[in-house]
Amino acid sequence: MALIEWREEFCTGVQGVDYEHQELIKQINSIYELIENNADKESVIDSLGDIYGSISAHFALEEQMMERHNYDHFKEHQADHEHLLDDIRDITEEFESATELNKDKFKQQLNDWFQIHFKTHDSRLHSLAHLINHEVVCESTMKTMIRNAKNALLGKKA
Repeated sequence: MALIEWREEFCTGVQGVDYEHQELIKQINSIYELIENNADKESVIDSLGDIYGSISAHFALEEQMMERHNYDHFKEHQADHEHLLDDIRDITEEFESATELNKDKFKQQLNDWFQIHFKTHDSRLHSLAHLINHEVVCESTMKTMIRNAKNALLGKKA
């Protein structure tokens, strides 16, 4: 059973953004699975780092797109991105320092983390028809962005 199921209401109408959101849900669900299967702490922390890296790169690309198209809620959306990065950083640090995991609380944090942002900001992207042709980013560029953000979160050298 998945923690978050993809629903049509999550669709923004921007194909690239929707794809990245689906991938993020898969990553969140894989962490949920790790927790349910009592995986070792390092595996979960590594997966949280993957989420941080992916979402950091996603936010950077989404912000470039919004800025390029003069999105009227750009600054508010950008501030929300910073808040969400802080939240996933806090979730990771709390998990790292916990001596005993409250699974229900942890799962709720992951669920809320995704859904609150989507409901408040990404759902507004529905109205931006001119963003439908979201630019495709070179895979190696995306992987580098993800790796650098993950390493920054986990305190590793690039």
